[in-house]
Amino acid sequence: MFDKYMICEDGFGNVVEDGQVVGFTFLARLPYYRGIGLSMVEDIGVIIDGEPVSRQDVRFSVRGRTWTLDEMETEYAERWNFGEKAAVTVLRPDGLAPGRHRLQLSERIRVSYLPFVPTTRDTKELVIPA
Repeated sequence: MFDKYMICEDGFGNVVEDGQVVGFTFLARLPYYRGIGLSMVEDIGVIIDGEPVSRQDVRFSVRGRTWTLDEMETEYAERWNFGEKAAVTVLRPDGLAPGRHRLQLSERIRVSYLPFVPTTRDTKELVIPA
């Protein structure tokens, strides 16, 4: 597994829609070397500055499409390929303040030949410019 490469150094920032900040986003990679169907992603957990993010506030985007984590459970046509950067967006009023933030990411995936469901984790400190 490639846990330490899950959180990308680029792509971290606030999300602005219609002139208003609605959350923050970052880029993430799958740590599994084969890639998987989106329905096999059981959970994407986010903790920002020690505060866990509710599953309902997480959105996943790849190749121009976006899903909630619940919607991904029944997405059988799309894949998340190894090395491919996906945008993980957290809905959060006012986003994040400029400065350094500690981001923790966990990904729980289902792999057909494993007798357990692996959860991989990565933590990085990233900066939102002023």
